[in-house]
Amino acid sequence: LNLNKMSNQGLKYNVDIVFCIDVTGSMGGILDTVKANALKFYPDLQKALEEKDKNVENLRIKVVAYRDFYCDGDNALKHSDFIDMKSNGEVFNSFISNLEPDGGGDEPENGLEALALAINSDWTKDGDRQRHIIVVYSDASTHPLEKNAGSKPSNYPQDMPKDFNELTDWWEGQSHMPNNSAKRLVLFAPDSNSWRDIATHWNTTIHHPSKASNGLSEVDYGTILSAIVNSI
Repeated sequence: LNLNKMSNQGLKYNVDIVFCIDVTGSMGGILDTVKANALKFYPDLQKALEEKDKNVENLRIKVVAYRDFYCDGDNALKHSDFIDMKSNGEVFNSFISNLEPDGGGDEPENGLEALALAINSDWTKDGDRQRHIIVVYSDASTHPLEKNAGSKPSNYPQDMPKDFNELTDWWEGQSHMPNNSAKRLVLFAPDSNSWRDIATHWNTTIHHPSKASNGLSEVDYGTILSAIVNSI
């Protein structure tokens, strides 16, 4: 008798996913992968979850595309609202299609700021069960949140955590992630500085270490889909 299957039967999941994508010059490979599979992502996810006896009633996706606030000016950040994939999949596809790998300057990028923006999302509270998933794609280390503390560039986003400890509080507490049992963080990122600290110390986190400056060339669509399915 599969008690887990019985406990899942009939439950409807509302799933929010935020993709934080490093779109600097080296990331063309993973962008091509995401673009190529954007429209088929929702039906592929539905099929994979049905095989696990899980029913996703609603799936929303938000994209935070980032580079380097210290090098890329107005091109450092582009983000969408949450997009209903059941009714507006084309909107997601259009947003992804317009992302191009470019810029980046020095090797560290503003991945922690992108993660903070993702954590601070308007997460769904509806449904029998929720899943609030953040997926990070990056082949670079991160600038410290304290960098140039007294003189941030004009394009730097407002209301950021002042340091890594505060960002950790955002994830671990309930002020930004109101449902602790719903949250999941999936990292496709190098085993370096902040990414390593997050993977080691933050709860409900899965880390797929990537090769630095390699554009995540080792990550394919099946790996991405499997990591998300196993987070729901």
